[in-house]
Amino acid sequence: MMKITIPLTRLIPGLIIGPASWLGPYIAASSLFLPALIQQIDEANKIHLLALFSACGMVIAAISNMLAGYLSDRTRSKFGNRSPWIICGGIAFMLAMILASTADSIPFLLGCWLFGQIALNFIVAPMVAWIDFAADDRKGTASSAYGGLGMALGNNGFTIIAAMFLGNFRFGFVIFGVLAFIGILIAVIIVREPANLNQATTHRAIRKQNSFSGALTIFPKWSIGRDYYLALIGKLFQGVSNFTIAGYLLYIMTDFIHHDAQATQNSIQLINLIMLILGILMGFIAGPISDKLKILKLPVGLSTIFLGIGAISLFIYPNLNGVLIYAFTAGIGMGIWNSLDNLLNLKVIPDKNRIAFFLGIYNLGNTITQALAPIIAAFVISVFGFSAIFIVSLIFATMGGIAILSIGSVKK
Repeated sequence: MMKITIPLTRLIPGLIIGPASWLGPYIAASSLFLPALIQQIDEANKIHLLALFSACGMVIAAISNMLAGYLSDRTRSKFGNRSPWIICGGIAFMLAMILASTADSIPFLLGCWLFGQIALNFIVAPMVAWIDFAADDRKGTASSAYGGLGMALGNNGFTIIAAMFLGNFRFGFVIFGVLAFIGILIAVIIVREPANLNQATTHRAIRKQNSFSGALTIFPKWSIGRDYYLALIGKLFQGVSNFTIAGYLLYIMTDFIHHDAQATQNSIQLINLIMLILGILMGFIAGPISDKLKILKLPVGLSTIFLGIGAISLFIYPNLNGVLIYAFTAGIGMGIWNSLDNLLNLKVIPDKNRIAFFLGIYNLGNTITQALAPIIAAFVISVFGFSAIFIVSLIFATMGGIAILSIGSVKK
């Protein structure tokens, strides 16, 4: 049976709008609205509570991501196998955000947050598989649209607006929940995933063939999947480095740099504006430069070092200078990373017949690291003090870069 291919004229806009629409509201909620609401409900325990939310969210995210990928792979409908789950996830995520806005207790807020994590991964896992709908010789372009432009808009564009809601963060939950659903719906309509009802027989045959022995080899051994695992390790370390700072940005501004409310809002908006501009710029130029110069591993590996430099700058200069250095260096690093890391992953996937599966597992690194980083940060702050998280971010960034640069099948 022929592989389903969607023209880039439909796929590219969907791969930009789609990830921006789920990632932006999630980043706004996890880095700004959730910490602010936890602080309002139980200020004395806010650091440890944020870590608790992250720990529980990480477990739920890992399970729900794999379940969502499994179910979407096997779904047959006139709307395709990805879009129905993406829409359902969008509705559920919007509901979770609205419910969170009403929370007056930690247990209820935690329940809303975990429900939102499940919903989010039923958007993320199917949506990243849209990349596989691109023609084989255009998958790099599709990957750059998803990561370089969509993720940049989601990571930074929404946060600029979200900072305006710090004075009314409960309303922010509602607004960004609704925005998430509207954006996801628009992306699904634009992509217009074709029906896949005729795939049922094919997948029954595959399931029968793969049975028990296939289950044992779902993840290839190290000797076969070495470069894929190194890319995954690099992504995890890079993500922890990034979200150790991004996840605690509100507290860094108030508790470490000692900004007041207005200065905190201004600094967060400034950081995200600079990172948005640089992210979009890198999204347009990183891919073409990589193609022209035939380099991929080097820029991806070195991009993590920029994150580490940005983190340590906040430690050395706990003022506007540090904020600006962080914004520029982290903006360049994240822009290059988001533009090229999915392309690098496509190069090192160990089984080309399971591209969607391996892309989904790789993309899980986004969700897991956003949950794992605050846990690590909370432990480090408790033991070594607030300033130590900047050193930890630098260490993880360096280790991530080393893992990427150790990939053997991609020469440079």
